[in-house]
Amino acid sequence: MPKPFSKNDSPLATPVQFIKGVGPALAKKLAKLNVFTVEDLFYLIPIRYVDRRLISPIAEITPGKERTVIGHVMSAGVHLLGRSGKQVFEVTVSDNTGKISAKWFHFYLDYMRRNFQVGTKVLMAGEISFFKNKGQFLHPEVEFLENEVESDEFSRQGRREGEAPPALPVEGALPAPITEAGGKILPVYPLTEGVSQKMMRKIVRNAWDYFGQHLRPALPLDFLEKYHLADPWESVAQLHFPASDIDVNLLNERQSQAHRTLIFDEFFFLELGLALKKSKTVREQGIAFPHHAETEDRFLKILPFALTKAQCRVLKEIRKDMERSYPMNRLLQGDVGSGKTVIALACSLQAIANGYQAVIMAPTEILAEQHFQTMSRFLQPLGIPCGLATGGIKGKERETLYQSCKNGEVPLVVGTHALIQQGLEFAKLGFIVIDEQHRFGVLQRQALHKKGKMPDVLVMTATPIPRTLALTAYGDLDVSVIDELPQGRKPIATRLYGEKQREGMYQGMSQELKKNHQIFVVYPLIEESEKLDLKNATEMSQELKRLFEPDYKVALLHGRLPVQEKESIMADFKNQKVQILAATSVVEVGVDCPNATVMVVEHAERFGLSQLHQLRGRVGRSSFQSYCILMADYRRSEEAKKRLQVMVETHDGFRIAEEDLAIRGPGEFLGTRQAGLPEFRVANLAQDIDILSLARQGAFELIEKDPNLSLPEHQAFRAILRSRWKGKLELIQIA
Repeated sequence: MPKPFSKNDSPLATPVQFIKGVGPALAKKLAKLNVFTVEDLFYLIPIRYVDRRLISPIAEITPGKERTVIGHVMSAGVHLLGRSGKQVFEVTVSDNTGKISAKWFHFYLDYMRRNFQVGTKVLMAGEISFFKNKGQFLHPEVEFLENEVESDEFSRQGRREGEAPPALPVEGALPAPITEAGGKILPVYPLTEGVSQKMMRKIVRNAWDYFGQHLRPALPLDFLEKYHLADPWESVAQLHFPASDIDVNLLNERQSQAHRTLIFDEFFFLELGLALKKSKTVREQGIAFPHHAETEDRFLKILPFALTKAQCRVLKEIRKDMERSYPMNRLLQGDVGSGKTVIALACSLQAIANGYQAVIMAPTEILAEQHFQTMSRFLQPLGIPCGLATGGIKGKERETLYQSCKNGEVPLVVGTHALIQQGLEFAKLGFIVIDEQHRFGVLQRQALHKKGKMPDVLVMTATPIPRTLALTAYGDLDVSVIDELPQGRKPIATRLYGEKQREGMYQGMSQELKKNHQIFVVYPLIEESEKLDLKNATEMSQELKRLFEPDYKVALLHGRLPVQEKESIMADFKNQKVQILAATSVVEVGVDCPNATVMVVEHAERFGLSQLHQLRGRVGRSSFQSYCILMADYRRSEEAKKRLQVMVETHDGFRIAEEDLAIRGPGEFLGTRQAGLPEFRVANLAQDIDILSLARQGAFELIEKDPNLSLPEHQAFRAILRSRWKGKLELIQIA
């Protein structure tokens, strides 16, 4: 009997262990599927469906397809498999058209012998394979049908020797089984070790029978009609217990009305939260930063280059936002090398010119130090001091910096997460830039925000963000895009090589070195791994030294090196004292060396597409022709080949990002679990963009009409928002 729940508890919050047939041990296994409560179980949507309504004659089955047959057991027993001596349990089943075998390589012998007795009627389902021109099942799903009326009747009447069994249903005619499997569309759930499909179906059925009545629709009737949706309660039921007349193809393609309804529901409440957050921001009192044209003009004249049209457009967009009296929250997207840092500095100067301080937070010390050096060079002629805050700054130097920030003597501070440490205070923080922001968790971003009083925030990323993620992870932000590279840049020639082409790759490196150009060689590991047969930076840097020194200097850079040593190596590389930099992906961001023309990525199949795009962006930062060589293991999977081919075919960061999102999913792509968003249980960001757009439109229209969700008919929305955004790190507050 399920655990009783109090009046204040939602019955759907009942721990899954109290569902009939579960218990503590099975609950631990279900937890691996992120199923902790009854509600979690209801939203564990099947990944596909098996159509058991059509029974195939054995004589007509073909390999490579999933089929369902019904027949009688002709023989069953154990035999040894070839020379290996491995035991196999084999069953031969016959209907009135032919026979087929089923094999199990993992089995409980007593169970198999007890159930697969000669003459037993069974339903078998699974993918058909052929062995020696004969059809067979490997580990099929099985239902024993001896309780059917037909079987009982047949058993009572007996059968004369040699008499064939009665005719069985064929495709186009449905049998009338009493068991779970016969004649139904069966859901196929994601599983974990120790949980079978049959067990999962039974658990869901038990939960639904007891708790299903408590699942109430959240969307009002007018929404259901406007967006052609079904009742959410009926939708959940339909996905777990499909009606016999439903189109199974729509279910398997996630195109059924039930799927569409639950996807819309998830997206709608996500976007409702984002709309409420954005509305709240617009109504809050922030800082207005009037445009100081003189300061900006002086800064632009110092630059050794002219801004692109895209940079000018984006600067105007951000400047206009900063002039308003409510807090700015803007996302700046721009491909590697598009010039985001210059825009960040120009906007920081607008805040500084109005008497406020600005900070720029970067994910790595290398990037922070590079920003600091670049900005100090540009700010010095303007007489504006710049500070650096990283974990490597200690003792007296740190004390001086902290005191200068607190007194307002340093108007601009560049740093890493060291900026959010306790003790670092600002006199008048008004503008925040977060570079490569997806590398920071919500707590880190929020801690920096709290060091000012409603400061303007500009988040930047060189990882192009697919439209779906722009509408979700950044759905409450205004977006600016630098979609133009500086003049004179040439497309980077990208090549996919295998081990057989290594010598040719080394020859190409030599040619570039003879032109006084420099080279990056990136590895997935620092040192050799016993578990992974991969090239590592430490070992291969020695190989590169053997090949290229003393003519060309080789250096090794990785994250474990002391800060001063890393700084020294980077300085030598930038000053062309080092020609080949062997490194881990620590150089993915933050290394700017226009003289570098070759990026070699070893074991490229081990990197994500967006990461490879970032690495490729370390070269091609001048007018020289540059190259990216992706060295991939010859054993790479078909999926890896497909991913890497995308890198060869395009430089379009947005296409690469879309492919990366489809392959890795949103959680890994941008760390959306770290981004404070409610997790999707039904919706798929890579596939459901059309529904997302509709849900966003509906949510923002609703908040425009009722900014606080204060109307009586919207109270249910408030309750659901509290529930779904619960614990999401203050990203949203509902009064």
